[in-house]
Amino acid sequence: MQRIGLFGGSFNPIHNGHLHLVQTAKERLGLSHVYLIPARVSPFKQAQTPAASAEDRLAMCRLAAAEVPDCSVDACELEQARVSYTIYTVQEFHRRFPEAELVLLLGSDMFLQFQNWHRWQEILELAALGVVSREKDDQQALLAQQQFLLQYGKIFVCHAAAYTISSTKIRESIKNHKDFSCYLPQKVVQYIVCHRLYQSEEMMEGASCDESGFEVL
Repeated sequence: MQRIGLFGGSFNPIHNGHLHLVQTAKERLGLSHVYLIPARVSPFKQAQTPAASAEDRLAMCRLAAAEVPDCSVDACELEQARVSYTIYTVQEFHRRFPEAELVLLLGSDMFLQFQNWHRWQEILELAALGVVSREKDDQQALLAQQQFLLQYGKIFVCHAAAYTISSTKIRESIKNHKDFSCYLPQKVVQYIVCHRLYQSEEMMEGASCDESGFEVL
């Protein structure tokens, strides 16, 4: 049976930690393909104003996915004028791939609050959870959560080397004139610089971009 991974998020911006999770899940869970699914409006961030537009986040995801074998981007959540509840996305992929096993990929932080998700029990009827732990000391909590959720569906947990970078930290680094290039694929770095994303007004004044995608001051 084909096993397909679904990995959603704001991806604001997508970074190497996200790609590390995808690659780990592909290897450990035997996924034939992974879809990156940028959210239009994350259920957990409805009060926040997105730091980058949906179009920019989608473009960055596509640049990042191009570097990972058997990984692509799906814009189904961006095309819907509603909060991006995962149940709708899982239902859509179940309709597209009725014979496949769907695996919803999560970091340990999202997994530990899974019962707060909209219609979470229905999600587990249609998809397994593939959890990649990126923390050093969360094994006990993950095991307890896995044991609880196993009564509702299939749960896979795999551990990987800690990768502590976050999109918030990257945005703060850009705003504070700190180097951020080591956290992102090179083409995503070029896109951020060329389109002046996450910058303060002061940084944007006088900056331009040449054809190579690098900033010219």
